[in-house]
Amino acid sequence: MDKHNIILIAHGQFETGFLSEIAEEVALEYNCFVGVQESQLDLMNFYDPTRRQYDGYKLLKEIEGMNIAGYSKKIGLFRVDLFIPILTYIFGQAFFKGNSGIASLYRLKNEQYGMKADQDLLFHRFRKVIIHEIGHTFGLIHCHVPNCVMRSSTYVEDIDQKRHHLCSNCRSIITSIEKCF
Repeated sequence: MDKHNIILIAHGQFETGFLSEIAEEVALEYNCFVGVQESQLDLMNFYDPTRRQYDGYKLLKEIEGMNIAGYSKKIGLFRVDLFIPILTYIFGQAFFKGNSGIASLYRLKNEQYGMKADQDLLFHRFRKVIIHEIGHTFGLIHCHVPNCVMRSSTYVEDIDQKRHHLCSNCRSIITSIEKCF
């Protein structure tokens, strides 16, 4: 099977080098090419004034509809507060065994929790969320291994407790479906 290529699509301003470093880490984890592209999207179409958040499912559908030649997986990256109707907020979301996902760093920032800004910690958290959502696109479900990147994360502390790598079981599943390895 051909290797899959992944594109990270940035919506909003990200610091220089921030996304290229994340792309390098994702490429190492999934052993495939990862590109970065900027995109302009009017986010007001996805804003829910009642919740004062952005509809994650609608954004995910928008990313899914983007046709970007040469890439089989697309992950939209945002800086806004995301929700889905059944949850108060989400860090990210992806179509299971699909080609699209989204991730936002909004709830990953220490400042959201009354703490001092920490760019290194923000980088590590965002990298984990992105790698996690890509895992879902390859067919991985939530893992019960405590430090696996595919473990479910309800709170930002859950993200902090896991590594940015797939556990051996999740790695073997990825390898067995020969998606990217």
